[in-house]
Amino acid sequence: MPASASPSPQPAGHGILPQSQLSDAIAKGYISATPPIDAQQMQPASIDLRLGRRCWRIQASFLPGHGQTVQDKIDAFAMYEMDLSDGAVLETGSVYVVELCESLDLPEDISALANPKSSTGRLDVFTRLISDGCAEFESVAAGYSGPLYAEISPRTFAVKLRTGSRLSQLRLRRGTAQLDDMALEALQQQKQLVRYDNPAVYSIRDGISLSVNLVPDPKTGLVGWRARKHAALIDVDRVGAYQAHRFWEAVRAEDLAQGGLILNPDEFYILASREFVHVPPDMAAEMRAYDTAVGEFRAHYAGFFDPGFGCEEIGAQPTRAVLEVRSHDVPFVIEQAQTVCRLVYEPMAAVPDQLYGAAGSGSNYQSQGLKLAKHFID
Repeated sequence: MPASASPSPQPAGHGILPQSQLSDAIAKGYISATPPIDAQQMQPASIDLRLGRRCWRIQASFLPGHGQTVQDKIDAFAMYEMDLSDGAVLETGSVYVVELCESLDLPEDISALANPKSSTGRLDVFTRLISDGCAEFESVAAGYSGPLYAEISPRTFAVKLRTGSRLSQLRLRRGTAQLDDMALEALQQQKQLVRYDNPAVYSIRDGISLSVNLVPDPKTGLVGWRARKHAALIDVDRVGAYQAHRFWEAVRAEDLAQGGLILNPDEFYILASREFVHVPPDMAAEMRAYDTAVGEFRAHYAGFFDPGFGCEEIGAQPTRAVLEVRSHDVPFVIEQAQTVCRLVYEPMAAVPDQLYGAAGSGSNYQSQGLKLAKHFID
């Protein structure tokens, strides 16, 4: 598509609902909760979901499938039940299901999608949304009415959670508005959504490519971080409470082999993208976690990028994507500028009143470099 072309216009009002329309959805009962939803849960294009009181340790992950409820599966596969009212520890390598405080009663033209919050992914806590009758994780069909649950599996660190802890985010979507590759190509040409050292070197296939940066930071010498196994317990609600060196090992230039980084199986890494990511005010983005075409590893658990992320128009510095990377069954070498994942953009139903990273928004990762979760201090 020539650079002068424009993406096909979306039907009026279709796309990801901004904060103001999420508030309307709450008022209309599309989203309800006990206790009621508070202002701190609201983000520019999503709402934070809270853990409820009831938690089950289960034998294995599951999807309910058509005609079955999550509770049906819990009854079949639960090993024991826990009460999160006063907090509880979730151990690594185990799978839990927690009923959420929020539930949905969606109209026929609105669906929902979820992803872990950025801080959740950076703790290597694997969490996915499930709902009654669902055949896919993280996706809720238009017209759904019923409860929501989180599947939670800590991978590296044991974590303490409690009723009200927020691990994931929910977006509402009116219609089907994800940009196809041609529209994404046009938008990349117009707005430089992903900014490359060489603008001619990128690919668009079910999303726009992001690659890994293995050049050491000139100020710190860091290439990335590798999580320490058998570290101490992390309370997910304690911000700035933990010394980073107790939980993370620095990855530096001397740790690279022939210019590449060997990802060891069952180890967790925090790396950064080579490119800078820009999400315009009228767009939202999602990073796709795993693409078998780019290698035997998973990149990025937490996938939502809100309108305004890396947006220089509101004063943000160029902002890299932080990549949460885990190799699969075998060691795998990634090299500088190797594609690791893809970023998908879709339009907002309207521009949010407050953008990510704007003054007073409380955003933790605007203008980020190679940044660990908000729980850690240097």
